[in-house]
Amino acid sequence: MSKAAARHILVATEAKCLDLKKQIENGTDFAELARKHSTCPSGKQGGALGTFGRGQMVPEFDQVVFSAPVGEVQMVQTQFGYHLVEVTHRAD
Repeated sequence: MSKAAARHILVATEAKCLDLKKQIENGTDFAELARKHSTCPSGKQGGALGTFGRGQMVPEFDQVVFSAPVGEVQMVQTQFGYHLVEVTHRAD
């Protein structure tokens, strides 16, 4: 079974998500932004979600985590809001 580890930043709007993505691309620390801006409780841990299997997250989030290149920050919208997602590890 595929397993992945990821971290994310959850915000309410696409504009906020795009702004944070640009900050990360310009060198701002992902974990620091997660602690300051994420509305998910995982923000306190720099957005770290730990390790999980396929199907444990909502489908849109799951698709990104199990297809995006490791280390690349992706944006995805779910029923919870807008996420910046970085896959930190994946094993098939």
